[in-house]
Amino acid sequence: MPVMTEIVIPFNGQAQPIRIQDHNLAEVLSPRSIMPVPCLDSEINRALSHPLGIQSLKRQLKKTDRILILCDDNTRKTPARAIIPSLLSHLNAAGIPDNRISCIVALGTHRYMTPQELEDKVGGEVCRRISVFNHEWRNPEALVDLGYSRRGTPILVNRAALEADVLIGIGAVVPHHIPGFSGSSKIVQPGICGAKTTAETHLLACSGGGDSFLGLEDNPVRQDMEDMADRVNLRYVFNAVLNSEGSVVGAFFGERRAAFKQAVGLAREIYGVDYHETPDIVIANSYPCDLDFWQSHKSMYPAQRMIKEGGTIIICTPAPEGVSPVHTDLLNFTNWSSVEIKAAYRRGDLANGVATALATAWAMVREKADIITFSPGISPEDKEKLGHTHAPSIARALSEALRRQGQDARITVLTHAPDTLPLKAF
Repeated sequence: MPVMTEIVIPFNGQAQPIRIQDHNLAEVLSPRSIMPVPCLDSEINRALSHPLGIQSLKRQLKKTDRILILCDDNTRKTPARAIIPSLLSHLNAAGIPDNRISCIVALGTHRYMTPQELEDKVGGEVCRRISVFNHEWRNPEALVDLGYSRRGTPILVNRAALEADVLIGIGAVVPHHIPGFSGSSKIVQPGICGAKTTAETHLLACSGGGDSFLGLEDNPVRQDMEDMADRVNLRYVFNAVLNSEGSVVGAFFGERRAAFKQAVGLAREIYGVDYHETPDIVIANSYPCDLDFWQSHKSMYPAQRMIKEGGTIIICTPAPEGVSPVHTDLLNFTNWSSVEIKAAYRRGDLANGVATALATAWAMVREKADIITFSPGISPEDKEKLGHTHAPSIARALSEALRRQGQDARITVLTHAPDTLPLKAF
């Protein structure tokens, strides 16, 4: 009998076992297990009371200032319902009344959140005290044209950002395939920008020579985003760093660049994981980005970074909302090559630039390795349109991958792939 190892991954709210023969198993990689802060409220207040790179809010703000809080949406685990009440207390102490404070949920091009989802995100008390509203990226009247960034990206941004005197961004910092790391200026772009702006930024992320910008703190996309954040005068951010269970391990508030730099340092310690061989097969579990493939695609880029040319990636994702409840047209072209997709967009044959950019990134992964997907929420037909092979179970996906790569193929498992930054150790 072959000797087997059982690996357990978090999947759809349950512990999902995977059994792999020992001679196949290369590595099991996860973010480092770090204990959360002992008291979240204390950590939030510590960060707000000791800002990085600036003096206290009392010294920075005027009582007549209109404050706009930019908060990430329900696809992120940032504990906004704990952060915002403390932030409001500090703003009140600085002389800013609630009626001069509002909060925009920085959706990017995600679907609009329902009133109940908004309340769940920021808390009922916050919704009663201040105006909390969605970034209406589909509404041209909600956007203002600011011309072009230094890189030539058109800047369409929510009007509310220009009507406020002070912007404060709230988000979490994790490795991200487009800007290198999430957080900081990402709350502006794509957070509160129009689809045209986001399309060009995402396409810029596909210029990395066959790989993403995952884990690269300074890159063309981040530079473009910083330019846009400067244009709307985003000076302050509150960036949390979470562990793989979604609990806060550190909080950083202050001047945008200073707070981000500190948060990236901690995020790299948690999510940066050494790997010691180039595997033939990578099993990439999408937790915690499970809502739809528009989120769970983040599981592909760590696998892309590690896998051998011509290997096989197995994506495991619940995706209860399917591929995307918003960008429904992208399935018409997601199985094209990256060159074909970009050329069609530039010719004007494809109108949805954001979907075009992500479809291009997905194609670039497929052009390095084929993809088998186990997902109860994505139909076999939609998997085919993605250019993926359908698998009804992880076991069947693994069997098919071994058939393609050989029975002695080496397998690496990423238990929390979207939150993993592979660092080559050989």
